[in-house]
Amino acid sequence: MPYLIFPFRVVHRWLRNARRLLGRAPDYVTFTLEGPYPEMAPPRPPFPKRLLSQKKPSLRVLGRQIRHVAGDRRVKGVVLRLCAVGSAPATLQSLRGLIAELRAAGKRVVVWANQYDMARYYVACAADEILVQHAGSLTAVGVGRGYVFLADALEKVGLEADIVQISPYKTAGDMFSRNRMSDENRAMAEWLIDDVYEQYIEGIAAGRGISADEAKSLIDNGPYPGEAAIEAGLVDGVVGEEELPKRLGAENKPARLADYGTAKKRLLLSPLRLPGKHIALLRIAGDIIDGRSSTPPVKPPFRLPLLFSERVGDLTVVQQARALARSKRAAAVVVHVDSGGGSATSSEAMAAALREVSKVKPVIVSMGDVAASGGYYVATPGARILAQPGTLTGSIGVLTGKFVNAGLYEKLLWHREIVSRGEHAELMSGSRPFTEDERRSMWEQINRIYDVFLDRVMASRGMSREAVDAVGGGRVWTGRQALEHGLVDELGGLDVAIERAREKAGLGRRARVREVKDGKKLLAPVGTGPSAWFAYALGGLRLLRSGNALAVCPIVSIDETF
Repeated sequence: MPYLIFPFRVVHRWLRNARRLLGRAPDYVTFTLEGPYPEMAPPRPPFPKRLLSQKKPSLRVLGRQIRHVAGDRRVKGVVLRLCAVGSAPATLQSLRGLIAELRAAGKRVVVWANQYDMARYYVACAADEILVQHAGSLTAVGVGRGYVFLADALEKVGLEADIVQISPYKTAGDMFSRNRMSDENRAMAEWLIDDVYEQYIEGIAAGRGISADEAKSLIDNGPYPGEAAIEAGLVDGVVGEEELPKRLGAENKPARLADYGTAKKRLLLSPLRLPGKHIALLRIAGDIIDGRSSTPPVKPPFRLPLLFSERVGDLTVVQQARALARSKRAAAVVVHVDSGGGSATSSEAMAAALREVSKVKPVIVSMGDVAASGGYYVATPGARILAQPGTLTGSIGVLTGKFVNAGLYEKLLWHREIVSRGEHAELMSGSRPFTEDERRSMWEQINRIYDVFLDRVMASRGMSREAVDAVGGGRVWTGRQALEHGLVDELGGLDVAIERAREKAGLGRRARVREVKDGKKLLAPVGTGPSAWFAYALGGLRLLRSGNALAVCPIVSIDETF
């Protein structure tokens, strides 16, 4: 049926475009960027949580809008008003990629803002022209990351984190068990910030046509008021927003500007996508948990692992993967991963289901801002793994632990008595720390899980155990560093991953891309084998509270860029 009605839809689309050609399109289409923008929008929570949540635009939606503008030859360019763009380097690089697409399509890209911090300026340097508001400034003076350590605060209220980790580099538990950085944590933080800073400097230098050393010198001499920024060659003009039509137009003929919401009614409609086989887009985002995926109604101002964060569960993802394996329409699957990890059993269950999919159709993995620990584990079935240069990935390692709350009970004057049977019945109880025998037992368990993790990476990357362990042990890398270490195949965003999936599946550029929704129908596994039952063999473990964690990525940031 879709093939029968497709010619009629083409004719209808042609008639609508003919009508729009009779009107006038704006000279410039404006977009106001008020990030942060997720690569893919999370599913909307059910009612009544939906009343508390705010629907956020995604980079995927923004990309569709920008490509709509790029496809209309009557439009001269785009004006991007930067209010806020978020601070994760991978997100900024995706925004820069959209600007590059516009310029490749022959559109002039102008960026305007009332001021530029490091994140906004990095994005702006991908454009043709950078403008700043009167009395505005350029405060791009560097990048930084904040790390939080809560051991002293927890001690004050009578709590203690008892953590067992595969190596000192597996630092997710340090937030709760230490009051300052370990040497390993600091070394890792240094190599991460060095590479991110270099990426920013390279982007600024390329955009402004100067050397990296000159770019560093200019950044170090900041901040700059508007006029000083012009003299330094960092911006191209000081212009009020109301003056934009005159600046962008010809003499005595101001340019016609319209925001996308208005302009889309006049722009030519994009070509229709062909019916038939499509690329399936599966989203794995948030802390990996045992159970079903969920989205919190509200978020705190900074991220705390497992608290007020989106959660992705194995019951949800495994069912989606099984449906994709059975689908005759989905010719290939792109898995977008934006997760710092979580449950080891759930990570294995997801990876096992995706390995079954990879046996019948190509699976391409696109890493977002973070794809570390369990986030990297679920990426291992990918025939090709892509990351942005600023993606945080790796963290191949395991930790486990619990919170000891006996001191809290004492401070509250609560008197607790426990009656139990079994020598280790209180293994995961918060009434006491691990004994030496229990700590040895927990080490054996996480070491076993780490061995399986290494096996998965070895099979995926074609590396020796020694090579994987050398870059594993909990070490976190940027996407660019991960490429050097052989943990990813290519640098690029979600759109590049989709193109690779089309190539693998033998589909044309106009093949549809469909996001995978949460299915309600329960599906049994297609086959059995070690990968199908391994997750259940590890049953009984849970997250930090009860002893099972590949662990959330150790980067807990408050001050991302300044």
